Amino acid sequence: MQRLQTDHIELYQMHHVDRSVSWDELWGAFELAVNQGKIGYVGSSNFAGWDIAVAQQEAKARGFLGLISEQHKYSLTCRLPELEVLPSSLHHGLGVIPWSTLDGGLLGRNALKKIEGSRSGGNAERVEQYKDQLEAFASLCMELGEPQDNVALAWLLANPAVTAPIIGPRTLEQFESALRSLEIVLDESVLKRLDEIFPGPGGEAPKAYAW
Repeated sequence: MQRLQTDHIELYQMHHVDRSVSWDELWGAFELAVNQGKIGYVGSSNFAGWDIAVAQQEAKARGFLGLISEQHKYSLTCRLPELEVLPSSLHHGLGVIPWSTLDGGLLGRNALKKIEGSRSGGNAERVEQYKDQLEAFASLCMELGEPQDNVALAWLLANPAVTAPIIGPRTLEQFESALRSLEIVLDESVLKRLDEIFPGPGGEAPKAYAW
């Protein structure tokens, strides 16, 4: 906190679950920090669905608020969180903050162009791996009249479990362009086509694999 030149952290997010420490110890430490006014709220990052459930159960037993957010890798090319993490977060009232929302530029407007110096420039193998899907995605976005990155962000925002995607603009122009995703409304037919291009795990657990 001294290095950050602050005496208060509004949201402290655990980067990973620490399985070597009990929740009694963890929540005890966080309760102390909250009571001392050092942090406002506690969030998690990269937790499994059951980690979220256990954390909230243990917090409730102590009369503590527990987690309020989960930062997780989630995008059109990484939809595994739909199996358990998103349902668990939604059930327990956590805001989901997706990271790697454009999968390192793979879902960006320049991915297929392989422009030298772009984020996709060093991603040639993955671009080739997803080439058919990316071409279908680009075609759909062209029909919509919107760039791929904005459609990818709009798709995230269309999920009721998602609070706010993390974006990484390098210029003001990129930031202003990304704001357009807030205005894009994807209807059911478009969402269905995106599901066909980038299939998810089949829904929530256990229905996705049990019946």
